[in-house]
Amino acid sequence: MNKNYYAILMAGGVGSRFWPVSTTDFPKQFHDMLGTGDTLIQKTFSRLSQIIPKENILILTNERYNSLVLEQLPMVKQEQIVLEPAMRNTAPCILYASLKIKKQNPNAVVVVAPSDHWIEDEMQFVANIQRSFDFCEMQESLMTLGIVPTFPNTGYGYIEFDKLDSRPIKKVVQFREKPDYHTAKQFIQSRNYLWNAGIFIWSIKTVLEAFEIFQPKMYAHFMNGYEVYNSDKEKAFIDEQYPLAENISIDYAILEKAENVFVLPATFDWNDLGTWGSLYDKLPKDKNENAIVNAKVLLENATNNIIRTDGKKTVVIDGLNDYIVVDRDNVLMIYPKSKEQDIKKIVTKLN
Repeated sequence: MNKNYYAILMAGGVGSRFWPVSTTDFPKQFHDMLGTGDTLIQKTFSRLSQIIPKENILILTNERYNSLVLEQLPMVKQEQIVLEPAMRNTAPCILYASLKIKKQNPNAVVVVAPSDHWIEDEMQFVANIQRSFDFCEMQESLMTLGIVPTFPNTGYGYIEFDKLDSRPIKKVVQFREKPDYHTAKQFIQSRNYLWNAGIFIWSIKTVLEAFEIFQPKMYAHFMNGYEVYNSDKEKAFIDEQYPLAENISIDYAILEKAENVFVLPATFDWNDLGTWGSLYDKLPKDKNENAIVNAKVLLENATNNIIRTDGKKTVVIDGLNDYIVVDRDNVLMIYPKSKEQDIKKIVTKLN
């Protein structure tokens, strides 16, 4: 296995649209959302370790989840866990982790991957990452994997690539924000738009050069601590300085500004598992299109529902269609699937 291959596994999100299962104290990446026996972060770590040495996979997460990571990934050492003392979006944490990797191995090529996505064809995923690594080792490129859209989804950002580019890896024209339905339909019809999955590949040298050019203030801020990274003095520096970093995504900070951005249309099935509806799409269904997780059910006149409980609780339903039914600890939620995007607002109100 190539010792220059590294991964930054992003595991700091809260996943509030999966409330009441996903909470601030126990977010969705640490749950077995599909009833497979493995949590999402365990599945992601296992998938990445097919191409990347286990010791080269860094887990980027919030301080409060440190013990959860160690519990669910016992093969990971404490020094592989990169802890954020404050939530500052994806650019600062990727820069911080990249500088730590540079100090270990300046020849590293890295994949940045979310910990809570569902990828079915793992062989194709590994092949896509290998192809991207090869590309980034040959030329100074910032790469992303784009997902071929199957319908005009308004919940994802899109990547526009050059229509005239006939190569397998294509030049990115621009990143597009989450569109309305009419615009999403136009994107699909154009055939040169991909869903942005938030999976990035680059060499450490290339991404740090991009930070130095496009985010010089942030780059200088984190370089102030370069001498103490990977030492026992690192935590004191990060605890003090990390919260002062700008709150900005890697897309805004780097990718939308750089010229050397390329995309590989992915050849694997993908789902971001961002909502109960997206989870419903991936689960097996009964003859009435109900998806059941961890529950015993007696259903009459019930169709297209997702029903999830703890501890194999018995659920009896009559006359319910297109609903999310979730029983977790002291919360029971019965909510229309059509309004799933509003669950985040409900959590805010309850808080």
